[in-house]
Amino acid sequence: MPQDYYETLGVDRGADEAEIKKAFRRLARELHPDVNKDDPEAEEKFKAAAEAYEVLSDPERRRTYDAFGHEGLRSGGFHSQAAGAGGFQDIFDAIFGGGGAGSPFEDLFGGGGGRSGPAPGGDIGVRVGIDLADVLEGTTEEVAFRAVVRCEHCRGNGAEPGTPIHTCETCGGQGQVRQATRTPFGQMVRAAPCPTCNGAGKIPETPCEVCGGDGSVAERKTYDVDIPAGIENGQRIRISGAGHAGDPGAPAGDLYVQVEVAEDERFHREGSDLLTVLDVPATVAMLGATVQVETLTGERDVEVEAGTQHGDSVRLKGEGLPSLHGGRGSKRGDLHVAIKVVTPVKLNDEQRELAERLDATLEERNVPGARDGFFGRFRKAFK
Repeated sequence: MPQDYYETLGVDRGADEAEIKKAFRRLARELHPDVNKDDPEAEEKFKAAAEAYEVLSDPERRRTYDAFGHEGLRSGGFHSQAAGAGGFQDIFDAIFGGGGAGSPFEDLFGGGGGRSGPAPGGDIGVRVGIDLADVLEGTTEEVAFRAVVRCEHCRGNGAEPGTPIHTCETCGGQGQVRQATRTPFGQMVRAAPCPTCNGAGKIPETPCEVCGGDGSVAERKTYDVDIPAGIENGQRIRISGAGHAGDPGAPAGDLYVQVEVAEDERFHREGSDLLTVLDVPATVAMLGATVQVETLTGERDVEVEAGTQHGDSVRLKGEGLPSLHGGRGSKRGDLHVAIKVVTPVKLNDEQRELAERLDATLEERNVPGARDGFFGRFRKAFK
């Protein structure tokens, strides 16, 4: 039976990026061959954890897995590097540089050389929806998300207040250990995060009762995001330092807000220009009139000239949207009004008689295109 990736990593289905990364770090260190020599199943357990992380750390793969399970991943061509590896060494080759740029494990272990210094916080991605009218002037929207923040109880050092913190004896306070691995080409020595102190270099004598010694906790945060005028659907706003907290002394990650502009059934958008369709009775198209059309800021008068044809358009300058780079108050695009000439579908006897008299008059005067009759031409236009 296929494994449940969330169960394998020990996280719930709503876990965010930081929680998934933290769970895999813990499992990877627990299952490392140098610290887990007595468990013959360690290699298979690590493969399972690595495969789960490959899927859940990738937003697109995770969405596919949540929606369609393992069958959806297979249909999409996913093949785990870890699950297909021939042995434990092959897995670590992929993790520590053999997988090339873009390996899902590089951010955890730092490629072939190992990571030095405190780790920066991870980024967070959220979505926010706005209406098309909000694009006109810009708006401010509140977004809510879960983020890893510094534990205020221990001030981020992981120790219960008033208790000592000791230098890690395993790594001597360096946060890294050097490990030798035999390969077909000889012995390879690499630096890896210390499995005892998790790369911190220090160990609290009494772990903080709030964060369990991690120095950080996950909590719900809100942020007011300023959305600029003219923004396009799908564009992202980056808010520096509003993501997950990093290790002590390291910067926080960033918050990325993807803006989704809701469709407005009245308008079609093309950059800063808008297009709308105006239904005009056939008599108005023939005789001309002043009619009203909806815009983003209210109704405006439009002059429909006598003899207007189906598909003709009228341009209202400055009734579109501003340019994103121009900002609020910049020159706006135009609103293009496409004329849809509407012919009546039900006529009473009097109306039919008048239409026939008009049709005959047009034919007598040899009006161009009148050979099919006035309403005959309209029927052709709507085919």
